[in-house]
Amino acid sequence: MSTDQISTVQDLRLSRVGKRPVVLPKGVTFALKDGRLEVKGPKGELVRPVTPNVSIKVEDTGVHVSPTVGGRDGARFQGLARALLQGMVDGVANGYTKTLQLVGTGYRAEVKVTTLHLALGFSHPVVFPIPLGIKIEIPAESKGTMLVIRGSDKEKIGQTAAKIRGFRPPEPYGGKGVRYLGEKVREKAGKAGKGGK
Repeated sequence: MSTDQISTVQDLRLSRVGKRPVVLPKGVTFALKDGRLEVKGPKGELVRPVTPNVSIKVEDTGVHVSPTVGGRDGARFQGLARALLQGMVDGVANGYTKTLQLVGTGYRAEVKVTTLHLALGFSHPVVFPIPLGIKIEIPAESKGTMLVIRGSDKEKIGQTAAKIRGFRPPEPYGGKGVRYLGEKVREKAGKAGKGGK
């Protein structure tokens, strides 16, 4: 081993998050094949390339992520790889959910087979193809004003929700539009009338 390699190994820093093993819940399997992480569980199957500059080992306590480069970068890569892997495990074990709310007169949503049809105050309905691996439900009690997005891929759910919200983001004067459930929209006061002056 060269002097450079020795100094690199001695300089390895561990991320506080990254050094904790990722525990696999019952029913979840993990495999490392051809530089890809493959995680399977009751909610689906996810595949992702291995984060660079880390090594991954499966032990009794779970999946361990270690940096292969020294310094701060090693700890950063380790923390990133561990967080991504934990997200995959949680996704295939329990799934993720994001809820959107349609606020506005006549604003409605309807799922037709593999497409989402949105009435958002335009002269035409917005038709959005539902991505593979994503399920969109409209609770009956919401009368078409609530969208529940489910899936095992956290990233894909976030992108899907952001795209739907992007069709009609909440506007600051009346608050109309598509918003995340619980999202606080900062509303501006309209122009004051000139009466009384």
